[in-house]
Amino acid sequence: MSKERLLGTSVKKHENFSEWFSQVVMKTRLADIRYGLQGFIVHREWGTKILRKIYEMLEEEVERDGHEPVLFPIAIPLRFFEREKEHVEGFAPEVFWVMKAGDDELEEPFALRPTSETAFYSMYSLWIRSWKDLPFKRYQSRVCVYRYESHTRPFLRGREFPFFETHCAFATHEEALEQVKRDMQILKRVVEEKLFIPFVFFRRPKWDKFAGAEDTYAADCVMPDGKVSQIGSTHDLGQRFSKAFEVTFKDKDMKDKYAWITCFGPGIWRILAGVIAIHGDDKGLILPSVIAPVHGVVIPIYFKGKEDAVEQKTLEVKEILEKNGFKVYVDDDKEKSAGFKFNEWEMMGVPLRIEIGPKDVENNSVIIVRRVDREKIAVPISKLVEEFAKQLEENDKLINSRSKRYHIVHRAKTFEEVKELAQKGGFIKAPFCGIDEDGEACADKLQELTALKVRGIPLEEEEKPEKGERCIICGKEAKYIVWLAKVY
Repeated sequence: MSKERLLGTSVKKHENFSEWFSQVVMKTRLADIRYGLQGFIVHREWGTKILRKIYEMLEEEVERDGHEPVLFPIAIPLRFFEREKEHVEGFAPEVFWVMKAGDDELEEPFALRPTSETAFYSMYSLWIRSWKDLPFKRYQSRVCVYRYESHTRPFLRGREFPFFETHCAFATHEEALEQVKRDMQILKRVVEEKLFIPFVFFRRPKWDKFAGAEDTYAADCVMPDGKVSQIGSTHDLGQRFSKAFEVTFKDKDMKDKYAWITCFGPGIWRILAGVIAIHGDDKGLILPSVIAPVHGVVIPIYFKGKEDAVEQKTLEVKEILEKNGFKVYVDDDKEKSAGFKFNEWEMMGVPLRIEIGPKDVENNSVIIVRRVDREKIAVPISKLVEEFAKQLEENDKLINSRSKRYHIVHRAKTFEEVKELAQKGGFIKAPFCGIDEDGEACADKLQELTALKVRGIPLEEEEKPEKGERCIICGKEAKYIVWLAKVY
């Protein structure tokens, strides 16, 4: 553990979430924003370890689903972008272009990867030949993308940020749509079931879909300030990119056909932001065990003349737990008081703390303390492994239970009700005229008046308008109940 001192946050989460979030990011060594270039941050030790574990879970899930790993160049030639008009128009304002090498002008500029559709499908046109090659499922992990964002914030919006993407080609549209459903389940298994972040999957309005997609499906979670954060998305790209890049295959009838393509992007950064924001408290981070760099910290409590016995028991406890697959850290720094260590490791979000003092040595026991509620449990050494596992699970259950308070959903029937509920944060369900091009003007007007955006229609709990309900903006008969929210 570094000698840097964690002094806690100077503000409360519920009073000043923005400042609380920034302090937690810096003080727990998740990241350092002082690199000197806006939107480019240094990922520090604790944050890097957590990000690795998120990557590992996603990699395991997509490989189980039949995806194979690849690694593409960061450079994307200008001519690739020009082959899919809607895609290039959608990303043009955010692209970093490399125009020179040394003093020489490049014959063809290239972009720093803002996303990789054009790169992948330029190669899929070479790799895919026959229906026997399909489905063709590849993914890229542990890379960064580059986007010229005007407003930046660590783990929420940046100009360089970690990325994860899958790209799949199929013989039929039905198979592609089935992959979209599997993508959603992958995100649910990782983000909701393991990291305990509640979210809602939406079909985005046509005006808010991914550039170049037929349809976009995206997951939003509510943050403590009432805004929502998109933590992942999956896209039905139809045949747009396959036609632009000639991704064809010879079918069983010996005819050449265009592939149907999907892509999936879990938001690595945004997922970590959700963990920080939703689970953390005024003491700092609270980490689910699956991504905690260590499951527990062992803190020896020294008394003069009994140091050796305490240290010996501390090492014994560490050895027992590590032999049984748990990752633990012993904080034996004699320059820090036990109380200081307690606060320091609570700030870091470690799930369990083990305290060992002279009396515990005499009783051949330890004290286990859960991070979430600071409950203390006296445990005989003979039952240490069993109880450690039990308390780790209990800590996770408490994290999961508490996270549900951030699934905030209101129902409105009129524009006046929407305006009032907008002050409370979270999602607002309201009657609306459309989610295709016919509703875009009303969505723009809504955002202008309230800062709320139409997030779309939820896939698992769609609601129909009641008889007589009318669009909250134009007053026409409502066709949908859409979900609204302020967004990052």
